[in-house]
Amino acid sequence: MEFILKIFEIILHIDVYLDVIIKSFGEWIYLILFIIIFMETGFVITPFLPGDSLLFACGTFAAVGILSPVKTFVVIVVAAIIGDGVNYHIGKFVGKSFFERYPKIFRKEYIEKTHKFYERYGSKTIVLARFVPIVRTFAPFMAGLGYMTYSVFIIYNIAGSFLWAFIVYLGGYFFGNIPVVKDNFSLVIISIIIVSIIPIITELIKGKK
Repeated sequence: MEFILKIFEIILHIDVYLDVIIKSFGEWIYLILFIIIFMETGFVITPFLPGDSLLFACGTFAAVGILSPVKTFVVIVVAAIIGDGVNYHIGKFVGKSFFERYPKIFRKEYIEKTHKFYERYGSKTIVLARFVPIVRTFAPFMAGLGYMTYSVFIIYNIAGSFLWAFIVYLGGYFFGNIPVVKDNFSLVIISIIIVSIIPIITELIKGKK
């Protein structure tokens, strides 16, 4: 429980923690950012790592010259694309073995339903999931598990990664240093998370209709 609370604290106060990390590691910060973003989307077991809040905070530091705007943007996009790609292949190669090894729990029809879902909504799912904490970690895994065509997946993976970085990172770049935003950073992060969930809720409602 203490671990979860600590992670939540880091996410809400990522600006403070990121400032300390930058001062402590210098240029190594870009490798650290790459690893965190890659792990958040690359491994199913690490959805708790900061995503939106980290990008927004990076934007605020890039705006004042503490981080390189272009280098940071490239690191974010590349890490996101590779992370989703790795997660996809984990779902494709390891996910299937779970269904075969535990057929009573993971039934064959689950694979078929997932496959049909991604064939019909796959492209939207991969892009929209980028803006939803937790969901963006499981979406590529389920895409691989459901046998979504990789050629289709990679296109929307790249598009979603660029769009995610463009909106959240540049949002921090242009608005993160406004006094009212800096003074209420935790509330801004919570608002980003809430707004991020809206697209997926909209799609779910449309799907039920």
